[in-house]
Amino acid sequence: MATNKKSGKAAGIKDIADALGTSIGTVDRALHGRSGVSERTKARVLRMAEQLGYKPNIAARSLKLNRSIRIAAVLPREIAAFFDPLRSGIQAAADEAIGMRVTLDFIDYPRLGCGDQAALESAAAKKYDGILFTPGRPRELAPVIRKIVGQGVPMICVASDAPDSGRVSSVTVDAYTSGALAAELLSHRLQTPSRVATITGELATFDHAEKLRGFAATLAMLAPHLTLLPVVESHELPEDAYRQSTNLLKSKNRPDALYISTANSLPVLRALEELKLLGKVQVVATDLFQELVPLLESGQVLATLYQRPEAQGKMAFEALLGHLANREKPLKVHRFAPHIILRSNLPLFIDRLTESE
Repeated sequence: MATNKKSGKAAGIKDIADALGTSIGTVDRALHGRSGVSERTKARVLRMAEQLGYKPNIAARSLKLNRSIRIAAVLPREIAAFFDPLRSGIQAAADEAIGMRVTLDFIDYPRLGCGDQAALESAAAKKYDGILFTPGRPRELAPVIRKIVGQGVPMICVASDAPDSGRVSSVTVDAYTSGALAAELLSHRLQTPSRVATITGELATFDHAEKLRGFAATLAMLAPHLTLLPVVESHELPEDAYRQSTNLLKSKNRPDALYISTANSLPVLRALEELKLLGKVQVVATDLFQELVPLLESGQVLATLYQRPEAQGKMAFEALLGHLANREKPLKVHRFAPHIILRSNLPLFIDRLTESE
């Protein structure tokens, strides 16, 4: 809930009534569209509610529904560095739904693009009230999502999107901006003609495709002296990421810099270490985990782009719960700004990493 600017506390119906010099009953009827209030009064109440930042209390209103709400979060097990904090954010939001009868179930599938359709259909068969889901191949999954939503089960995509699928909303990092930031960082570091490569998960995933699009467009604009090599798709498989990275780094067109646009970066970093190329090949990674910390501290990894998975999970759950409890219409798309983590500001994020564990 937003706060009353004067008191610093959450603005309620009484605050609106006091500000307008009217009764609490009148304000309540106006806010909930009940009869007995003129259009002029209703407009005044809604305007004041907006000024005070009033939002309905989800928990209090859901109690009036006299029913429980069942939500499924259908997520991949790979990559744990990203999806474990995402789950933590979803769980934290569920735990904060005090006074509500909310059931949250996690349904796992192996990885993006593998087993996701079966997991989604399994969740739909269990008649959940709403579903959170990370779509790996949105074009293939769009008909399934449309069918589930058509059955009256709202879905919110989290961590990646499935546009034109009928989903209610999506909560993601701004993937295009993530790619653009990576390109700009490397354009400052590499001042002479150099080769740059990107290692991603799977380009069928909307989030991964957008990162590459932002990276390529910004690199062409800011650093025409940098040559972009063909993209490497690891399909979120650690063994594929390691093998392909090793082959790339041993090739005659060895890149001078790498943008690892997926959290599946440990195998890539292992290949760099074994070939003694850490610190020689400039690296921009994605997300933050313990193994990456010493590499950032030593400067062997230039930067990482933190996608704020816990915050994504929390917001996605809250948006879905608000929609189910109060029929609130969430934003069609909510994009988080990625955080750039460098050696200089790393201590701030280490604390956050420790707290999340």
